[in-house]
Amino acid sequence: MPTILVADDDLNIRELVCLFLRNDGFETVEAADGKEAMALYNSTRVDLVVLDIMMPLMDGWELCRELRKADPDLPLLMLTARGETWEKVKGFQLGADDYLTKPFDPLELTVRVRALLKRYGVSSMQTIQIGSVQLDRQTYKVMRGADSLALPLKEFELLYKLASKPGQIYTREQLIDQIWGMDYTGDERTIDVHIKRLRERFAATTDFRIDTVRGLGYRLEVSP
Repeated sequence: MPTILVADDDLNIRELVCLFLRNDGFETVEAADGKEAMALYNSTRVDLVVLDIMMPLMDGWELCRELRKADPDLPLLMLTARGETWEKVKGFQLGADDYLTKPFDPLELTVRVRALLKRYGVSSMQTIQIGSVQLDRQTYKVMRGADSLALPLKEFELLYKLASKPGQIYTREQLIDQIWGMDYTGDERTIDVHIKRLRERFAATTDFRIDTVRGLGYRLEVSP
């Protein structure tokens, strides 16, 4: 799945943007200023950057300039509280591909992100294949060979998250935040219940298994 770098010094904006992007199937990484964003860009595979203009240490103008020098083909989407024409012109001159003025509709943001990825030829397909098991996040269908399997929404999202990065350990807290949302106030042991149900549903498959990493969380391992 494409990874989106979100650079904004406003924590609430970052959390909102990342929440909607993750709900739309993307991976996200966050930076609170331009320097942190460049450090993340240099250490992480990034497919698109959403960046605010007014940031400390390195503002969005300079960040845009540095990112464009580093990669002429990296999609860049600017966010700002200002909407003056000269700012838009300057952003485009520095290499930005698109522009959104705060406050913005998060759904419009995700549509613009997908359009940019498509323009640059970055795949944003939402299907995962694990052996004979295929997960389609657009239809929420699970195919096992020729058979279709219906999963409750949260079970599907949990399996999709684990399968998106086989071998990666996800803590209960991470899974709660990314699937149930940061406002969830229930027992985090609900993860254990959903994992148990997924193991029961796929007990007969040899394509993958869900391992418990004691004291840490869970990971999905693909069978050889």
